[in-house]
Amino acid sequence: MKKWAVGIFPVIGMVLAGVLFFCFSDKNDKTVVTGLEQVLADPEKLQGKRVGLITNPTGIASDYRHGLDALLARGIRVTKVFGPEHGIRGTEQAGEKPGSMVDPKTKIGFEDLYGKTPEEIVPLFREVDVLVFDLQDIGTRYYTYIYTMANAMEAAGISHKPFYVLDRPNPIGGKRVEGPVLKKGYESSVGRFPIPLRHGMTVGELALLFNDQIKNKADLHVVRMKGWTRDKTYEETGLPWIMPSPNIPTLLTACAYPGLGLIEGTNLSEGRGTTRPFELIGAPYIRGWELAAALNQEGLPGVFFREAYFTPVFSKYEGETVGGVQLHITDCDRFDPVLTGIAIIEKTGKLYPGKFAWVKSGERYWIDLLAGTDQLRLLIGEGKSAKEIVRQWNDELNKFKEIRKRYLLYK
Repeated sequence: MKKWAVGIFPVIGMVLAGVLFFCFSDKNDKTVVTGLEQVLADPEKLQGKRVGLITNPTGIASDYRHGLDALLARGIRVTKVFGPEHGIRGTEQAGEKPGSMVDPKTKIGFEDLYGKTPEEIVPLFREVDVLVFDLQDIGTRYYTYIYTMANAMEAAGISHKPFYVLDRPNPIGGKRVEGPVLKKGYESSVGRFPIPLRHGMTVGELALLFNDQIKNKADLHVVRMKGWTRDKTYEETGLPWIMPSPNIPTLLTACAYPGLGLIEGTNLSEGRGTTRPFELIGAPYIRGWELAAALNQEGLPGVFFREAYFTPVFSKYEGETVGGVQLHITDCDRFDPVLTGIAIIEKTGKLYPGKFAWVKSGERYWIDLLAGTDQLRLLIGEGKSAKEIVRQWNDELNKFKEIRKRYLLYK
């Protein structure tokens, strides 16, 4: 063998070692350490106390154990478990209430908090000394878990009991904010505070913001994550995706939800009762090829619309074959869910003016409560385009960005 060939092997080895070090060093570690993992590593603050845990299937540790099991294994005395909408086990459909039960595995009482006011929650906290909130939110104002948190925080404030939020990532990112800011007079179960549809905050950051706005402030402690940055995608966190509710099965669903959830305020099916909720949109009166063509002509970023047909097994148009579109999100970073959701509503109204309709919740239009304002509905009624409508919110979004700076915990 030539001498130069022998001499080059150590050089190649050093280069390969450098590449491997770069790929696997801590600088490139994609793992995010959640608030739950922080507590499991240092459980002293909760030991010796009766703990009330507010959670659901998303509250898991890095080894896939549920947080309840992991906390018990660390010697933390969880005496009560509370759940949000969809229940502690995540089995209930939207709006359904699972009620209370005794967990056959741990023999701990499970209690539902969904829809309860702070005053109604206070008696449920009598048997605990401290509250711990550990839920995966999805970054959208009308997703109700954050209001279960706020109501429980206020109940804890009334009860003079510490409230710990174990922080988790915002799965759709921490930078972008989109959609209208909720206006006074439009507060409801799907919107309590003046934040936009897509707020770009973690539950820990929201807890800090909410605590400044509720009457009975909590003794609030946010257990921060390690390793999460605002531009980090969920895939980059190293955390498994556990569907937070029955109709948010995938990350793409969560990506679509801030805008496609608005479809609930219309007589269009938002795809509930199918395996692609918030990606399949339609109604019996829609000709899918027409709507797909109209939407694709808009050149909306990061999405393509395909003519589609489906038959929901529950919810709107149960058992009926409906025509419509399927969203194919091609680039989640570029995709604008609020603009897209409004474009679907606007185009459907123009194509089928005698058949498209807004739905009501009692005496109010449901779209107004979802949007947090009546301006969306009124502007669509005036014939404004989706792109014109979203521009209306630039000033209020800029003001919100300034407010939220005081509560951001991560760069």
